[in-house]
Amino acid sequence: MRVLVVEDHRTLNALIADGLRREAMAVDTALDGGSALERIDLTRYDVVVLDRDLPGVHGDEVCRRIVAGGASTRVLMLTAAGTVRDRVEGLGLGADDYLPKPFDFAELVARVRALGRRSTQALPPVLDNGDLTLDPSHRVATRSGRRLDLSPKEFAVLEHLLAAGGRVVSAEELLEQVWDEATDPFTTTVKTTIGRLRAKLGVPPAIHTVREGGYRIGPQ
Repeated sequence: MRVLVVEDHRTLNALIADGLRREAMAVDTALDGGSALERIDLTRYDVVVLDRDLPGVHGDEVCRRIVAGGASTRVLMLTAAGTVRDRVEGLGLGADDYLPKPFDFAELVARVRALGRRSTQALPPVLDNGDLTLDPSHRVATRSGRRLDLSPKEFAVLEHLLAAGGRVVSAEELLEQVWDEATDPFTTTVKTTIGRLRAKLGVPPAIHTVREGGYRIGPQ
């Protein structure tokens, strides 16, 4: 899942971003509305976590432009004002969900995941292929009943491959959906992560390389 966190409070911005990355999400950040719109023009995000009271371009205007763009991006609006009127106004702008500050981080994660499912083709709550299962909400992946000890990036790559349902997924697609904008597009990090993931999945091989295509999961 690709997420943009737009929050002008630097510490809170970093805390949200780091927490979502630990949940195996690819996260970019912006500290003001103008920077957020620049990123949205360049990248398709599944979810934008948007502070309403932003300097420069106000969060309300950012939300309006996201909705007007017609993309499938979902907006979770954050604000220190938590009255019913504020929530109604935020949702009236086109936001998909609304969370007042202060909030519980577990609830934020749950809401982001729920919105992410709505931004893409509907997927089952637990993904599986053969003896492989992955539960995104509980961050659990198993093979033949054996729990896999995966890093956040390994988990996210496996989730994306399973969600593809046997479709060939290119390295470029994985780089865009699993890593953030700070990643060098010419890096070998996808190949390296796939190698580590294969080793942890064991035999028989579950991830197959398709010549000049990418990777897919399932029987040979």
